[in-house]
Amino acid sequence: MAIKLVAIDIDDTLLSSSGKILPSTLTSIQAALAQGVKVVLCSGRPLAGIKPFLNELGITEPDQFVIANGGGMIESVTGQVVAKHLINNVDYRRLTAFAKSRQLPFNVVDPDSEIITADRDIYWLIAVQAWENKAGILVREPDELPADFQIAKGVFVASAETLDNIEADVQQAFGEQLYVVRAARQFLEVMNPNAGKGQALQDLASKLALAPDEVMAIGDEGNDVAMFNFAGTAVAMGNGTAEAKEHANFVTNSNDADGIAVAFEKYVLD
Repeated sequence: MAIKLVAIDIDDTLLSSSGKILPSTLTSIQAALAQGVKVVLCSGRPLAGIKPFLNELGITEPDQFVIANGGGMIESVTGQVVAKHLINNVDYRRLTAFAKSRQLPFNVVDPDSEIITADRDIYWLIAVQAWENKAGILVREPDELPADFQIAKGVFVASAETLDNIEADVQQAFGEQLYVVRAARQFLEVMNPNAGKGQALQDLASKLALAPDEVMAIGDEGNDVAMFNFAGTAVAMGNGTAEAKEHANFVTNSNDADGIAVAFEKYVLD
């Protein structure tokens, strides 16, 4: 079957190591759009942090979609919510309390893309993420928020070594009720068990009446593996992790060496 939808991770996949979209990537994606292929950016970023890349690529029509907040939200590029799977207030409080007990930097993202933390001393990487995603940071304790406040995801943010040491404890504490996934070396994300990039991609494909064989997924990290498991064609970046490569049908070039263009030429473009 011809590929009709391509799901693409953003950081270290769509973007080069300098955080830019390569000219070859832009050309390939625009050629695919001209063929009627849907190109869906899939990221831990909220929609506000994805929009600059959508605009650069020319993915602006209301019948195009994004998978945001690590799969917690499926939205049209114009902001219409297609589906959302949130974490309830009780679990939000549990996550915040766990982070405080371990002195771990922690923030949450709400359905409106706001970044919220109970940390008065904000970890530097959380500030960087807020800046990259065009978001402010609200410092709020759970009791300062509505009793029905829900989140799209929670994020433990720390050095790779710190997260390596704490990841098993987070899984043990929350893994039976919530979806815990290492989004990058310095980010450990927690979401609704019905969220995640793979489930979101499956839900979007179902909405669009597309079979897995009509879907290609491209990524570089462990949180992209769930997309790979659904898509008929799974492409890992040359700069990707060993885990991502093990679950891929094809390993393309790196994000600095036209990896997206190579994959599009092989599988998508006429």
